[in-house]
This record gives sequence, structure tokens and C-alpha cells, in this order.
Amino acid sequence: MLRASKALGSFISTPRKANILRTMATFSVPQTQKAIVFNELNGPLEYKDIPVPKPKPDEILINVLYSGVCHSDLHVWKGDWPVVPKLPLVGGHEGAGIVVAKGDQVTNFEIGDYAGIKGLYSSCMSCEYCENSYEPNCLDAVLTGCQHDGSFQQYATANAVQAAKIPKETNLAEVAPILCAGITVYKALKTAELKAGEWVAISGAGGGLGSVAVQYAKAMGYRVLGIDAGHKEALVRELGAEAFVDFETTPDLVEEIITKTKGGPHGVINVSVSDRAISQSTQFVRPTGKVVLVGLPPAAVCKSDVLSHVVKSMQIRGSYVGNRADSREAIEFYTRGLVKSPIKIVGLSELPSVFKLMEENKILGRYVVDTSR
Repeated sequence: MLRASKALGSFISTPRKANILRTMATFSVPQTQKAIVFNELNGPLEYKDIPVPKPKPDEILINVLYSGVCHSDLHVWKGDWPVVPKLPLVGGHEGAGIVVAKGDQVTNFEIGDYAGIKGLYSSCMSCEYCENSYEPNCLDAVLTGCQHDGSFQQYATANAVQAAKIPKETNLAEVAPILCAGITVYKALKTAELKAGEWVAISGAGGGLGSVAVQYAKAMGYRVLGIDAGHKEALVRELGAEAFVDFETTPDLVEEIITKTKGGPHGVINVSVSDRAISQSTQFVRPTGKVVLVGLPPAAVCKSDVLSHVVKSMQIRGSYVGNRADSREAIEFYTRGLVKSPIKIVGLSELPSVFKLMEENKILGRYVVDTSR
């Protein structure tokens, strides 16, 4: 059985308008919608009409107003990773919108609630990983925008257990990147197990993940050193970095970072897509420090000299996306005003151009697509 909403209108293009229309009598959910679809890896990205999906008993249907664009979306489209996406596919996994319908087993969302689409669509909830709150590591996990159609469409389904709750009156454009970028870097910072007042280096600090990581780190009480190209320094410092190193012009990056942090950062969060940057982080991290791997450049390898690794007693840790508790906590940082999303809003139809900018490493902050155009 399907509980459908009265309509939430023609497509809403601004957060303020969304707040107003949420309380108004509106039209019923349409039969078709606009979406970006690809039928083959690295093939054409088609902006086209497709049917609006029907929610299963355990799903909600979300009128996606905004979706962040993650580097992972580019990798999925290009087929860079071992995980084979379903085809045809609607990508995207940072969708923010309004619940317009739900299956009859759903009890934690109501029509009109704000909800978010995350990278994890579902997990088995009964294996050892799920039982220990590592549901992203579940061997039966299903990924949004890869194995389940994602948020680059105007209406998308989400598993009600994993969908993110978003407080009403939230700016949906700004919160969209928090649903992946925010949750991911927040989990990475928790994985680093740092103490307030310790140094953390963010490699790739001016990008979509890094710009949010700097803010979470600052809000958590850490001293932040940003690493990125020089033209991103102003943004990184504005977001809370105490120090900055330009990887393009610094003659000895390792020595410069060790000097500025008086012995090396206690933790390094690698969100860049550079093999060299990842391996360099093992050289400048402080003895007993932790190197956290987050970014996923294709076929990348983290190289660490064994002698130095042992003598420094450092640790290299991988950090995947966060669980439900991480998601709730990361969203709370945003709603409390401690983290903001430096975003640029473009139309959904412009997604191919955003992917091109990503490939050219020209992204500053985070791009968000407005699904109404």
C-alpha cells in the first residue's frame, strides 16, 4: 500500500520557496520527471524524462530539490572502481528534499518531512558489521547512485532506515553536501582520534570534501593546516585553517608542514585525489600520529617507508562513509551553525559541465544541482 501526498507542487527552486510550499495544498506526484541518466560507463549523460519511481513498503519517495555533486559520482560514471554500477543509472547520493509518499511499513517519516539521500541505501542490519554500527562495511550493502538510482532526478526513493532526517526550515541547498561530504569527513576526523588543541592537516582542503573537513575540524577543537593549490588559500583560511601550504609552489612541502606544526600534524585527513600527496602524508605526520585515507583516486597506492613507519609508530587508517549516528551528529553540526557549505548552485542539466571541472581539478567548494532546471 502506498500513502501518497497531496502535491508538493511544480518543482521548487529555492529553499525559501520550499518552506512556503511545504504547507500549501499542492498537486499530486507526477508520472514523469527530469533526470540525468547514463546507459554505459563513460557514455553520454542524458538529461531526459523518466518515470517517477514508486516507493516499496520500506521506502520513502523524496521530491529532491537539490543534490550535491561528489567526486565519487564522477568515478561511478567513468567506471573507475571495482564496484560495477547498475545500468542504466541515475547517479547522485547527496539529495535533500521533501517526503511526498511512503510505503506502509515506514513509521519514522511522515509526508512533508525533510529528508536526505545518503551514499548508503541499505545494509542487511543483521551481520557482525551492522550489529557493531559498521553498516557501511556490510557485505550486502547497497550504494545509492551506484546500485540504486540516486539523487540526480526530481523524485527518488530511499530506504527509510538509512535516509537522513533533516530538521524543517533547513536550507536544503546548503545541507545537501553534508549528506556525503560532511558525514564522510566527520567520520574521518573521529577515526583520527585526536584531542582538542592537536594539529590536523587536511590534504585537498579547498575542494568539496576538504572545505567541509576544515570546518568540522575547527568546530571539534583542532588546529587546522590546509594543503592545496595557492588560489584556494583565501577560502581555506576563511573556513578556519590556522596555517596553509601551497603544494604547487612550496619547495619542500614535507619540511614546511613539519615546521608550521612544530613537529608535524597529529593527524592527516587525505581527501585529495593525488597519489603523491597521500604518500607524502606518511612523511610529515608526527610520530605516533595517524594518517587517515578518505579520497579514492583510481588505482592509488599509499607508500610508507617501513623503517620510518615503525620508528615513528604511526598508523594508517581507512575511513569510509559514516553510520546513522555519524550522520545525525554531522547534520547537527550544520544545523547548529558550526559548519556551512561553500556551494555554487547550477541546474541539473549542467551536470556534465561540473564533471568536466572535476576532471580538470577546478572545483572550489561544492557544486549543488537544482533539479528544477
